[in-house]
Amino acid sequence: MVPDEEARVEVTRLVGAQPAKWPKADFIIGNPPFVGAKYLRELLGDGYAEALWDAYRPMPQSADYVMYWWHRAAQEVSSGRTRRFGLITTNSLPQAFNRRVVQAHLEHVSGISLAFAIADHPWVDASDSAAVRIAMTVGTRGRDQPGRLLEIQREIPLQDGESEVELSERVGVIHSDLRIGADLTRTVPLLSNQGLSSPGVKLHGSGFIVTPPDADALSLGRVPELEQHIRPYLNGRDLTRRSRGAMVIDLFGLTETEVRQRFPEVYQWISERVKPEREQK
Repeated sequence: MVPDEEARVEVTRLVGAQPAKWPKADFIIGNPPFVGAKYLRELLGDGYAEALWDAYRPMPQSADYVMYWWHRAAQEVSSGRTRRFGLITTNSLPQAFNRRVVQAHLEHVSGISLAFAIADHPWVDASDSAAVRIAMTVGTRGRDQPGRLLEIQREIPLQDGESEVELSERVGVIHSDLRIGADLTRTVPLLSNQGLSSPGVKLHGSGFIVTPPDADALSLGRVPELEQHIRPYLNGRDLTRRSRGAMVIDLFGLTETEVRQRFPEVYQWISERVKPEREQK
């Protein structure tokens, strides 16, 4: 259990790493490797991961490995060396940590547009038959050009693990979140609501909600000051429709020891109905 002070681990440090030169091509088509950003060091080694980040400094380190291919392909198209690119990527492309890469190219002065996109499509890996979800994007030169956005309307599972899909199509400028219409990626907080609105009480565990009979079993009305910690609870539906009459356990301000000593039934309830779920998450 004691670390060996004499132990040594070989560390590779790649000095002066540069992006590889790509050959000139009219079209770039590919299925780059799907490796999440948090697994780069583990799967590729510290030396390679750090060299990659050093060679591609404009790229956010939170971006998945596949986005480096997307970035390079977009550069080839925006420079005029390539007419179009089409890549299969992870379906996390529209999420914030990958979307920044796409958005930078869409907004650049000599940027690109998405001529075609599918944000979420089933895919079966032929090597191990693993079922995953993928996104497909086609980039073309020129900003704010309309493109075809396909969306799945229905999936029918087949016996071989694949799925038959029914698609709908829309045409318009495709944004970095792979949507058409108002660009929600550019929205900002409404300062007019600052200090005026609140999301209200949020419970991280349904076990905090109790019925009146539950509250009676927890000694509400019989144990002094317990009424300060088991209170009526209403959500929006309780206000707009008929109230459920629910109550909520609110132990704010109490230590674990205080709850155990003053309200043992409540402590046991939380221990059995809230703690296990919270530990799993």
